[in-house]
Amino acid sequence: MPKLKLGDMRAIDNAFEMHSGYVLDFSDRTFAEYFDGEFSIDIADPKYAFNGSSKAKRLRAFIELEASHLVAKVLRSLWDYKSNLPSREGVWASAPKDATEVKAHLFDVITKVEHGNHLPRLDALDKFKIDETLEELLAAIERDITANKPEAALDRLHTYCMKRFAHLLENRGVLCDWNDPLHSRVGRYLKELQRERFLHEISERIIKSSISIFEQFNDVRNHQSFAHDNTLIGKAEARFIFDAISAILRFIKSFEADRFEK
Repeated sequence: MPKLKLGDMRAIDNAFEMHSGYVLDFSDRTFAEYFDGEFSIDIADPKYAFNGSSKAKRLRAFIELEASHLVAKVLRSLWDYKSNLPSREGVWASAPKDATEVKAHLFDVITKVEHGNHLPRLDALDKFKIDETLEELLAAIERDITANKPEAALDRLHTYCMKRFAHLLENRGVLCDWNDPLHSRVGRYLKELQRERFLHEISERIIKSSISIFEQFNDVRNHQSFAHDNTLIGKAEARFIFDAISAILRFIKSFEADRFEK
């Protein structure tokens, strides 16, 4: 069952016009028919009435009680239902008037529900040298992730990767020019690893494949992050990218630790 904050529930209320106990244009009968027909759920079950019997209170109870994947499925379905209704103004004066904003807030909540309030791990990112800029960079990434804004963290994560691979190369006597792109740094790092030690075929393949991933990360950073005046990538994709890049960094971190243990 998802644990949602007051602001998350307000986003759901705004999206489905849950004023005075209503949900969109449903009557009690059509609300029950919708849940039964779409999900085989008896929304009239007494377990959903612990806060009251109105449609809005039953929907809130359903969100509180049921598994996250089912809640997300229902919220997406209700939005699709709303999208097919005839155009009409929202009845809450406090609700955002921009339908795009209402949808964005709702789908932020759905993403949170689908990920079980999971925040990306930060253990792959470490303070690898004494550097005030690096400290501020790590603190900024942590703030964005803690605030559940992975899309905002991507630009800083890219900067971290640039610094990280430059440092890895410098430790091996290979200097980076400031304008060397990220994927080039990763490629040069792989060559250094190959010179230093035997890599198992799968390890070598993973690192080689990461070169193209970091090249695409350049594009995301330049065109879908706060690096410039861009339209940001969606929260779910941003979380996926952050986790994927972190997984590669975590893999490399273990290589480096092993190097100094030998």
